Amino acid sequence: MRDQQKYSFSRITEIIDRLRAPDGCLWDQEQKKEDVGRYLLEEAYEVIDAIDDGSPDALKEELGDVLFQILFLAKLSEEKGHVFGETKVRDVEEIRSNWETIKGHEGKKEIKGVSLLRGIPRSTPPLMTAHKVTGRASREGFDWKDTGGVLEKIDEELGELKDAISGGKKDRIENEIGDMLLSLVNLCRFVKIDPENAIRSSLEKFAERFSFIEESLKEKGKSPRDVSLKEMDDLWNTAKRTEKVTDEQ
Repeated sequence: MRDQQKYSFSRITEIIDRLRAPDGCLWDQEQKKEDVGRYLLEEAYEVIDAIDDGSPDALKEELGDVLFQILFLAKLSEEKGHVFGETKVRDVEEIRSNWETIKGHEGKKEIKGVSLLRGIPRSTPPLMTAHKVTGRASREGFDWKDTGGVLEKIDEELGELKDAISGGKKDRIENEIGDMLLSLVNLCRFVKIDPENAIRSSLEKFAERFSFIEESLKEKGKSPRDVSLKEMDDLWNTAKRTEKVTDEQ
C-alpha cells in the first residue's frame, strides 16, 4: 500500500473503527472519554516540546498523535450520539450560525460568581490558570501598585505558612502553601516572567544537576544511595559552579 493511502484520513478512522469493534483491541474497547482526554492533553504537551526543540519530524509525529486522539475521542462521542446530532444544514453559513447558537447556550451554563474563571478550561495547568486569573483581576484594578507590595505579601504568606507548619494541621498547611504559590505567580506577573517557563527551567536544572551527581558517583562505582547527603550536596554545588562558569563564557 502506498504511503498516501496508508496514512489517509479515512484510513485512520477505519483503524479506530476496527479497534473499537467487538472483536477489536480489548484495551481500546475499554477506553472512556475521560481517559482519552488525558492522553490528548499529554500529546499536546509533546507537541509543544517538539516545537521548542525545532524538530520538524518530531512535530509531524506528535501532531499525528494529537490527531489520532481527537478522532478517537470523536468516535467515542459518536457512539453515544454526542458529536453530530440530527440538525440538518444547507451551507457553511448555516453551520456557523448553528455553532454560535450552541456556544451561546453554553455560555448560560457558567456558574454565577466565578467570572474570573470564565473561559478557562478546568484542566488548564494551575500555574497557567493562576497567571490568567490574577491578570484579569489586575485589569479590574485589584492589584498591588508595585513589585514591593508583592514581595511584602510573599513575606506575610511565608510567616503564615511557618505558623501552619508549626501547628501541624495538614489542611491549613495546604491552604497556606497555595497562598504562597499564588503570591509567587503574582510576582512573576509583575516582573513579566511566565511561571510555567520558570518552573520548567528550574526542573531542568534540577534534573541536570542530579544527573551530574549520579554520573560522578558512577565513576567511583557508587550510587546516590551509597553516600551521605553531604557528599551529594558537595557534588550539587560543584554542578552549580560548573553552570556559572559556562554561563559566564
